[in-house]
Amino acid sequence: MDTLILAALVFLAAYLFKAHAQKKRIALLASHLVRYDIEKLMENLTSGYLRCLGEDDAERRQQIWNLLDDTASRLAGQFERFAAEFARVDESEARVSKLPLALPLAQALPGASFDMRRALAIHARGIADAAANTQQLTAKSKAYLMSAELFLMQHTCHWYCRSKAVASARMLARHKTSYAQLIDSVAPKTRNDYLALVGS
Repeated sequence: MDTLILAALVFLAAYLFKAHAQKKRIALLASHLVRYDIEKLMENLTSGYLRCLGEDDAERRQQIWNLLDDTASRLAGQFERFAAEFARVDESEARVSKLPLALPLAQALPGASFDMRRALAIHARGIADAAANTQQLTAKSKAYLMSAELFLMQHTCHWYCRSKAVASARMLARHKTSYAQLIDSVAPKTRNDYLALVGS
């Protein structure tokens, strides 16, 4: 009986520690994001892409694409500033556990974490390249690439705040997209740098 009580207390302590750490990370990320319209611009962009793809009138569709290009440029600029600002966060607060599930202090284990500051820099470049259409893609392909870059960035933010498993589950629930699909859909430069950072 004493062993069960001790195990329950250890489990409770680990849970409370994990919950406290997650709240702290969410607050830290939110304190930087609050200065920007990144989430609103993302929503406008992704919903705009869907509306544009469903537009039958070619002239009207081109007008929407032009507006979305402006939104994408604004989003890229804001995200670049956000990533630069977050880069000043202390390394101890920027480490993210590579383990699928959130475990207390797992990010402190050697080789078991990655630097969120570097991940955001990778995302900033990927989003900026997609907005500038450096690959000279068609409007439809550009929209697909930008969506993938944004969703992978969103996955990383959820991973930072919770865990990789939670981030992947949320991506499936909200966008019907798996982590593997996101990795396959972003630009090759983003994919290579991201996988080199997070491992897989």
